[in-house]
Amino acid sequence: MKINVYLHAFAVQIYPCLFFVVSRVSGGYPLFRMSGKFITLEGPEGSGKSTQAKMMIRRLGELGIEAMYTREPGGTALGEEIRNILQHNSAGETPCERAELLLFEASRNQLVEKVIRPALTKGTWVICDRFMDSTTAYQGYGRGLPVDEVKAIHRFTINDVIPELTLLLDLEIETGFERIAERFLALGESADRFEQEERSFHERVRQGYLKLADEEPERFQIVDASKDPESVAEQIWIIIQGLLE
Repeated sequence: MKINVYLHAFAVQIYPCLFFVVSRVSGGYPLFRMSGKFITLEGPEGSGKSTQAKMMIRRLGELGIEAMYTREPGGTALGEEIRNILQHNSAGETPCERAELLLFEASRNQLVEKVIRPALTKGTWVICDRFMDSTTAYQGYGRGLPVDEVKAIHRFTINDVIPELTLLLDLEIETGFERIAERFLALGESADRFEQEERSFHERVRQGYLKLADEEPERFQIVDASKDPESVAEQIWIIIQGLLE
């Protein structure tokens, strides 16, 4: 009987402490125990996230690690339809700021439940081109929506699935748009809704990203994305080796 009392007393004392530690490590988000690893790439426009994600997956594959690429918004049939609304205004009606936020969250929840969670459960590494931090940076810091409220909606949307590592590919806004201009010229593409925003908007987004990285140093790693793709990939691989160890 005394042992049960002691165990109960220990649990009452230690559980809040453990919860506090876990909350600090995860930035206040609940943790979902995963067999695979969940890595997200974030950054301003033109920072090379898609290129680096695919280079990373190829290198992991060479080590026999199964890894998959996905992106936000998108990654599912429903998500890709939402992506066309958000980036290319396919509905012919520009979303209001809060509607824009909720469309991103709807795409995200579909991706988490249909793709990310099942892949992680079976042991696959998931490399995601943008995730919840993009929404905090763009709709929170960029659009000016209340950041705490945006983060609260994330917690509902991601349903305990949080990245183990977030790579913030950081570079000057003008450098990013110079790259975008080169891409347009080479591929004949045109700017999406977000690329058409004023430079001041994108500067707020970048500073928002840096603030997020400062708030969660356990999860974020800042990578200098101003260098050539191979040099950036080497920076990233040094970080990934830490996960492999």
